[in-house]
Amino acid sequence: MKAMIFAAGLGTRLRPLTDSLPKALVPVCGEPLLYHVIGKLREAGYRGIVVNVHHFPQQIRDYLRSRDWGVEIGISDESACLLETGGGIARAQDLILPTEEPFLVHNVDIISDVDLAWVRRQTRPEALATLVVSPRETRRNLLFDDDMRLVGWMDRQSGEVRSPYPGLDPARCRHYAFAGIHNLSPRIFPHFGEWGFKGRFPIMDFYLKVCAAEPIYGLAAEHLKIVDVGKFETLDEAQQLCSKILKP
Repeated sequence: MKAMIFAAGLGTRLRPLTDSLPKALVPVCGEPLLYHVIGKLREAGYRGIVVNVHHFPQQIRDYLRSRDWGVEIGISDESACLLETGGGIARAQDLILPTEEPFLVHNVDIISDVDLAWVRRQTRPEALATLVVSPRETRRNLLFDDDMRLVGWMDRQSGEVRSPYPGLDPARCRHYAFAGIHNLSPRIFPHFGEWGFKGRFPIMDFYLKVCAAEPIYGLAAEHLKIVDVGKFETLDEAQQLCSKILKP
C-alpha cells in the first residue's frame, strides 16, 4: 500500500521556526512532525511513502536518509515550483503508480488519533476520493448530502458557497471540517487533465469541480482528536495531544 505526505509547504504561520527549518521538521514531542506521520503510516501497513519537498528540501532529504524507516520512501521534488496540493499529487504520479489500491494522502502538520486502517476499510470501492472529516468548529466547512457525498464548500464567516449544484442550500447539507487526510483512487490521475487541471492547483478546487460527476465522499470521524500544526499558537496543543496518543 502506498501513501503520500505533503511536506512541501512554506510554513509561513510557524515563523520564526520556519525561517531556517522546513515545517516538516518542526519538533513535537521531541521528534519532527514528519517522524510522527511516517510512523503512523507504517503502523497502519503502508510500505511505500512519497514525500514532496520544496522549502529547505535538502534538510528533509538529509533527515530521511538519517534513519532506517522500515518502509520505502520516495521524494517528489518541487524545488523549482511549489505546486500546491493538487499539483503535488499529480507530480507524484510516477512514484505512486502502479497501484490498483487507493493511496492515502496525509498533511505533515496534522497530529490526530485517527485510525488509518479504519479509513482504508471504510473507503467505498466506487469513490474517486474519500475525505476524512470531523464536526469541529472551523471557518470553512465542506458540505455533504445525506449519503455523505461532497456537494460543496462554505465560508461560514462570509457566507460564500462554492458548489457545482446551482442554488445549493447549505442549511440542507451536512457540515464538516476537513482533516487533511484523504484516500484517493489511482483513477484520479487521468481525471486531472480531463477536467483541465494542470501545473499548480489546490486539490480542493478539483474536488469541488468534479463532485457532481464523480463520487467523492466524506468519512466522518465523529470523535476525532486533531491538531493542525499550521500556526505557532497550536504547538503547545499539538505537544499535549501527541504525548497522549502517539508512540515516539
